[in-house]
Amino acid sequence: MRLFASQGYDATSVQEIVTAAEVTKGALYHYFRAKDDLLFEIYRQLITAQSADMDRIIELGLSSADTVREILVSLVVSTAERVDETAVFVREMHRLDEARMTEFRAERRRYHETFLGVIEKGQADGEFSSAVPADTVVRIAVGVVNQLPVWYRPDGAKPPARLATEIADFVLAGLTGS
Repeated sequence: MRLFASQGYDATSVQEIVTAAEVTKGALYHYFRAKDDLLFEIYRQLITAQSADMDRIIELGLSSADTVREILVSLVVSTAERVDETAVFVREMHRLDEARMTEFRAERRRYHETFLGVIEKGQADGEFSSAVPADTVVRIAVGVVNQLPVWYRPDGAKPPARLATEIADFVLAGLTGS
């Protein structure tokens, strides 16, 4: 990840990767069949953790508002804490082969659909306003998080938890009208 971040995907050779990781090419190819598998692994680790966090939060059985708050805080914090990895993946994901892109889209769709279900439940129960369709709410909320690598700086004025709370407050104000 550090090599991809500093040099770019294309400029990073497999030899540089094995040297930095202190492994042999054989060991690398035992776990990863191609360089784009390394790129996908950056994303897979993040989305796997974020999906597990969301599933855990939903299982708590909180109100829709509290569930949305917890999901957004978890999503923003995990993205901000791994902003360099996220930036590398966002910048380089077009290099993935068709099979990896299909897997990426499926993981992303599962996350969005699960989050969408939380918003729709809150709207159906009257806890949230239905003025904005649930799919638009999800696109806006996740879109803000997807843009973190563009503007968020870990050494900036706002730590991840504070930023996460502010983003969750903003989304919930739109959903509840308060």
